[in-house]
Amino acid sequence: MNKMHEIKTRVRYQETDQMGIVYYANFFTYFEMGRTEYLRNLGLPYSELEKEHIYFPVTEAHCKFRAPALYDDILIIQTSVAELKHATVEFSHKVIRERDQKLVAEGFSKLACLNASRKPSPMPEKLRKLLQETT
Repeated sequence: MNKMHEIKTRVRYQETDQMGIVYYANFFTYFEMGRTEYLRNLGLPYSELEKEHIYFPVTEAHCKFRAPALYDDILIIQTSVAELKHATVEFSHKVIRERDQKLVAEGFSKLACLNASRKPSPMPEKLRKLLQETT
């Protein structure tokens, strides 16, 4: 079973549209928040990876919307590693509304490993090992 990391966030007014519903593009921000904290929890914050000239741009992302999230809702963002390859990692994401445990959105984000020259590169062994331990 994949290790899942969980964070919570409250929907801010500026994240909603005219109907008071979270604007769809903000879910990709929530996914990024989940990934960032997932890696930080492993002891590998993005800032440390970048100091070592390891970069992880998103190469693909997908989100399926299941229910609306509204201003002031508390959202639970669950993140886990879905797939680990030679130079890529795919994270799985779920966003759940806390008050009723309703699944609001789910999706994935795929990241590629780049070196200092911003060229595709095999994932560094220490990072690969840490991510493998969570899958």
